[in-house]
Amino acid sequence: MKSFVTLTTDFGQSDYDVGVLSGVIWQIAPGAEIADLTHEIQRHNVLEAALVLERCTPYFPEGTIHVVVVDPGVGTQRRAIAARLGGQRFVGPDNGFITLVRQRALTENQPVEFVHLNRPRYWLPNVSHIFHGRDVFAAAAGHLAAGVPLAELGDPIDDPILLDIPTPERTAQGWRGAVVHIDAFGNLSINLSLRQMQGALIRTVRIGETQIDGLVRTFGEKEPGELVALFDSSGKLCISVVNGSAAARLGSQTGDAVEVTLG
Repeated sequence: MKSFVTLTTDFGQSDYDVGVLSGVIWQIAPGAEIADLTHEIQRHNVLEAALVLERCTPYFPEGTIHVVVVDPGVGTQRRAIAARLGGQRFVGPDNGFITLVRQRALTENQPVEFVHLNRPRYWLPNVSHIFHGRDVFAAAAGHLAAGVPLAELGDPIDDPILLDIPTPERTAQGWRGAVVHIDAFGNLSINLSLRQMQGALIRTVRIGETQIDGLVRTFGEKEPGELVALFDSSGKLCISVVNGSAAARLGSQTGDAVEVTLG
């Protein structure tokens, strides 16, 4: 059966590091199909990696192996881990990148299994102190793609590091959320979902001193340059500027508060 592997890193595209990950995997599993999910995670931003995985992994086939190298703790005592979460597998540092996909698997009563990658026979022979992405994670992913069972890669663990994910709060008028992600277009993703609205209509969305009245369904409903709020393709509330950048317009950062009034 064909093996699928994705790569998510904060490496950017200007250096050779991304290509080397694929080379290691292909050395071990020559038939693996590899997709670059993104290499533009903000440097060291584990929360952003967790959000990207939550949104993207449901669109990959069962059995896909997701390698994540957003690893500010490389070379320290932090563990290297691999996991089965639902029907997919994950490899990377034990720093919380799996928080949201683990939460989804638990909510859906799907399998959850973690191992500590502590068996050197599944690493490259020479391990750098600063490039575990190549020497440990890519190698482990290659062995998974070649058919090695997850349990063979290391000892089982049940205490992975989990991130403290910002959660929205109910208010008397609606919800108080926060900006949790800003994409390359400057769209502000809010930690509020269409599901949480339970059919209620959004009357206003406020960020800082700026208020947006109502929602649009798509960008083209307004003129270029207008500030809009809508639910994005992942069902998350989003603040955008039509053909522009909401982040630049508003000077927004992750963590900024957003007030939603229902009506």
